[in-house]
Amino acid sequence: MASMLSMSVGAAFSYGGLGLRPSRAGTQPRPRSAAVVVRAEAINPEIRKSEAKVVDSVVVAELSKPLTAYCRCWRSGTFPLCDGSHVKHNKATGDNVGPLLLKKE
Repeated sequence: MASMLSMSVGAAFSYGGLGLRPSRAGTQPRPRSAAVVVRAEAINPEIRKSEAKVVDSVVVAELSKPLTAYCRCWRSGTFPLCDGSHVKHNKATGDNVGPLLLKKE
């Protein structure tokens, strides 16, 4: 005899201060202005924490440049390329994230 298993998975999110306020008659309500607080958190909480900075290199035969650094901290102003923003992030959070380096063979 086959049995059925049903599961219910849910998630709840709360955004305080983002209620709606009425607008002019006949139009949709507009969202209220709210301040957004962004906390800096470590991107690399578990991987290779014994290293000062985690940087990986990949050798690729067909590249136009001899070396290209790709961002892994998500803070680069030139994303997806690395601009060194991980240095400031690492100092602020104690993280050790570094770029992915693609090297021409």
